[in-house]
Amino acid sequence: MSIFKFKKFSVEQNRCAMKIGTDGVLLGAWTPIPATTFSVLDIGTGTGIIALMVAQRSNADPNQVGQIDALEIDEDAYEQATENFENSPWSDRLFCFHAGLDELIDEPEDEYDLIISNPPFYTENFKTDNDQRDLARFEDAMPFEMLVEAADLLLSENGIFSVIIPFKEEENFLTLAKEFELFPMKITRVKGTPTSEIKRSLLAFSRNEIEDFLVDEMIIETERHVYTQEYITLTKEFYLKM
Repeated sequence: MSIFKFKKFSVEQNRCAMKIGTDGVLLGAWTPIPATTFSVLDIGTGTGIIALMVAQRSNADPNQVGQIDALEIDEDAYEQATENFENSPWSDRLFCFHAGLDELIDEPEDEYDLIISNPPFYTENFKTDNDQRDLARFEDAMPFEMLVEAADLLLSENGIFSVIIPFKEEENFLTLAKEFELFPMKITRVKGTPTSEIKRSLLAFSRNEIEDFLVDEMIIETERHVYTQEYITLTKEFYLKM
């Protein structure tokens, strides 16, 4: 199904290599959006889902989030994200740029109060026959080092940098962020079921080092298609059936 319908917007995804999944929705719903957030950057936007969720979440306050920029290197995904933005209730605040992260680093123009990314994951040394899907999926298209460097360069003084990554990459990512003086302020580790291993880490960083930052755990399902109350609470403003 190419159209994914949410409560307040729809997302076309037939031209995007990476379809809408739990990771993007988790990050879009979970990321902190302080009242002081005016400008947002979504790096590697894909369908545009995370930027759209941030637009919905911040729409209640007219003084919050005036501009949401999104970056996408794949031409098909860029065109589709642009269409998804234009067809949303927040088309006046959402802008997509067809560019790579390296271009943004080379010519930084703006600072952002929130930088958010669901980056490519697979660091294993294998590829499929689908170059477009590989580009979206493999970390060498957007190395974590480049992502953290960009966050350091583009984040405002009191801004937040927020990502979702594989749990096995968490320690390395925290070490990398610390090298750029970006410090964790909130970590949520995600499990599919109560008995499964931790699969994902939701990480939020700021420029201020916090000693006692929040670390917690979220379980998505108690059994197949039976969602936990915490997952329902987090996503009910978006999913039609929550």
